[in-house]
Amino acid sequence: MTFSEQLMLVKRLHYLITVRGTGTPQKLAIKLGISRASVFKYLDELRNLGAEISYCRNRKSYYYKNEFILSF
Repeated sequence: MTFSEQLMLVKRLHYLITVRGTGTPQKLAIKLGISRASVFKYLDELRNLGAEISYCRNRKSYYYKNEFILSF
């Protein structure tokens, strides 16, 4: 995967988290075209950038607990 493809993937992940439309980790992996393990790696990378990410079992979606702006 090229750098620009990874960048687009992170932007899409950020969008899905922002609108609380990720689904379960397995569904998110399918939406992003990556493995479930990679989903967790990308979530950890966003956390390393200061994002507080949680998972809502009722909505079955990840969400930001803080106001997080992704900028490159």
